Amino acid sequence: MSRHDDWLLNQLPAGMLGEDFFVRFVRIFQEQAGTLLAHADNLPYLADRTITPLAMVHWMSQWLGLAGIDDSFTDPVQRQILTTAGATLQWRGTPKGLRLMLELFSGGAVTVSEGGGVFRRGEAPVGPAWVVMEVQSTGLLEEADFLRLVLDEIPAHVHAEIWIGERRAWPLPERLAQGVAS
Repeated sequence: MSRHDDWLLNQLPAGMLGEDFFVRFVRIFQEQAGTLLAHADNLPYLADRTITPLAMVHWMSQWLGLAGIDDSFTDPVQRQILTTAGATLQWRGTPKGLRLMLELFSGGAVTVSEGGGVFRRGEAPVGPAWVVMEVQSTGLLEEADFLRLVLDEIPAHVHAEIWIGERRAWPLPERLAQGVAS
């Protein structure tokens, strides 16, 4: 919304505008009120992830359960992380949600294979649920951060394998040798 610079002064009777002290005094309040009105004018846009300040992007990401967004990422990447988190929240822990999240952070094609599904009584496969995720890269993330992020999205009862390129990154061979659950 556009306002004239002297919007508050212009509402005063003409006789009051002739007093220099009074005009300077009212301008103090006009300046303060102008700041408040500018914030009020921008309120409808505050939750628009495409234009809101980055501090608000970080705050909104916490509303969605993200631990945080790395400040070193570019502005568009930070906004895309928030967008993807919001769009995939309903799919969290599912193959579709994993694929969308992996595509965002790896920056490339992703393959997600899993052994879940809906089965008739007595026809469910024996053994734990499983998921295998394959990416070519961890994108902007260090491998340890990438693994931590991905493993946080997988339901606790699901056995997971993560492949980066041709190498199995999870579970690590030493974890298998120790019999530690993944």
